[in-house]
Amino acid sequence: MSDREGVGVVLTGQPGEADPDVVWMLAFQRGDETCFQKLYDKYKAPLIGFALRFVRRRDLAEELAQEIFIKAYRAAASYRPEARFASWLFRIARNHCLNEARRPERRSPPEALEETRHASTTGSPEAEVRTRRAQQALDLTLARLPEKQRTALVLLRVHHLSYEEIAATLETSVGAVKSLLNRAREQLVEALAPHLEGAHDL
Repeated sequence: MSDREGVGVVLTGQPGEADPDVVWMLAFQRGDETCFQKLYDKYKAPLIGFALRFVRRRDLAEELAQEIFIKAYRAAASYRPEARFASWLFRIARNHCLNEARRPERRSPPEALEETRHASTTGSPEAEVRTRRAQQALDLTLARLPEKQRTALVLLRVHHLSYEEIAATLETSVGAVKSLLNRAREQLVEALAPHLEGAHDL
C-alpha cells in the first residue's frame, strides 16, 4: 500500500474544529512538529491494541503501530478535518494491518492471542476461574470474528467511534455497520452465555 492509499477520502460527519486532535494535526501541517508528538503519545497504545487484533503478537503489534505513524506522518499533507482525526488514523491503521496480517510471518493462530486479560477478583477461586474462562472465551471469539465485524466492534467499544466514523473507516454504509455489529454481538453473546450472566449487555 502506498503512503497515500486510503487517506485522502472525504469522511462523513461535522467539521472537527472542536476536536483537539484536529487542532494538533492542522498545527502539524503548518510545521509544528510537537503537535504530531502529542498525537503519537495519545494514540500509540490504542494503535498497538488495534494491531493486536490482526497479528496477535505484541512485538509485531508495536512494530505495526510505528509503521502506521510513519504513514500518517508522510500523509499529513492530505489530511482534511471533515471528521474526527481518529477516523482518519484508524483508516490508515486498518489498511496497513490488513496488508501486513496476510504476510506469513505476521500471522499466528487465535490461540496465540497475547492480549488475553485475566481479571483479578476478590471472590472465591471458583469465581476467579469462571472469570478467566469467560475472558478467554471472549478473546478467542473476538479473534475469530470476520475482520469487518471485529474491527467495527473494536472501533465502537474500545475506541468510541460513532457509526458514521466506523462506516467511513470501513468504506461502507451506516446500515452495514449496524448489521456487522449485530452479528458480532450475537456471536460474542453465544460464546459468553455459558460463563457469564448479563452477556446480552455487550
